[in-house]
Amino acid sequence: MDKVVKTRRRGPRTFDRDQAIDIAMRLFWRHGYEGVSLNDLTAAIGIAPPSLYSAFGSKAGLYREALDRYLGLPRALQNIKATATLQETVEAMLHKAIDAVTDPAAERGCMISSGMIQCGPDHAELARELAERRNQMRDMIAETLGRWLDRERAVSLARYLVAVLQGLSIQARDGASRQELRQVSNEVIAGVKARGFS
Repeated sequence: MDKVVKTRRRGPRTFDRDQAIDIAMRLFWRHGYEGVSLNDLTAAIGIAPPSLYSAFGSKAGLYREALDRYLGLPRALQNIKATATLQETVEAMLHKAIDAVTDPAAERGCMISSGMIQCGPDHAELARELAERRNQMRDMIAETLGRWLDRERAVSLARYLVAVLQGLSIQARDGASRQELRQVSNEVIAGVKARGFS
């Protein structure tokens, strides 16, 4: 059940907490953490700053909840099922990732892959948390690849694929089409095949 937060500023007022997180997620996804001000958030959600602080503690607290709400690329990777060959699995992984970062019903790119790559020192802790989320994606990919590869090779290939996914995310944000990104993935798959991963 959605939580409704009640606040008092010139009379009773309520807002839908879940909806507020969704709105914030879209803003952070589109503009990045530092590109969204407190005024942007309160105006979009329709609440006063004290209400935001009461509900989420801080802008950073709301950002963390928005990251938890974000599905996008992580969900696409979680839904990858090992296929008959490693190449087929890598291909499915890249295609699902491309579909996620070019979804016309969502913002372009991946909120985690391209989030807070650069930030001011005041936000270093948030940047570290986001880097850890990217590391978790890498570990998830390595675990999937472990069906065919030993641990060292699986981690090495997973690190490479995460770098590719970050590049796909940035190119998607820059306006690359799904077809153009598929051309990139075809080159990656050819490279995996040429290196003898099978």
